Amino acid sequence: MRISITLFCIVICMCCVNGHAYAKYKHKHKARGTASYYAGKYDGRKTSTGDVFSNEGYTAASNKFRLGAYARVKDLENGKTVYVLINDRMGNQERLIDLTTAAADYLGCRKQGLAHVRVKVVHDRKGRRHIRRQQRNT
Repeated sequence: MRISITLFCIVICMCCVNGHAYAKYKHKHKARGTASYYAGKYDGRKTSTGDVFSNEGYTAASNKFRLGAYARVKDLENGKTVYVLINDRMGNQERLIDLTTAAADYLGCRKQGLAHVRVKVVHDRKGRRHIRRQQRNT
């Protein structure tokens, strides 16, 4: 009896610890906020994932979404949408996402510099498919 109670307590403690660790590092799947775009000075530098940054790609930096996630970014003012791969972190904590110049052009927000957006993480296959389409259309 004593062993089963001890085992039960150990299992409960492990579940609590694992649940707490998951909650601490849980990433968002959707959010609203401000988007901006990268300056040209970052071209050729390594991103957080080790990729070489290019303003011609459809990538983005964010502190709210996991690295390697594909995201749909919708401009709430003009209704346009762009798909990007999150491959970097950003220094500005006030903004939700930093887009490449190509992604900002596709979204139609480059002239304004900032845009109010809704970002949602999408399935990897869907994200890759849409990014290929965007590359063909530019």
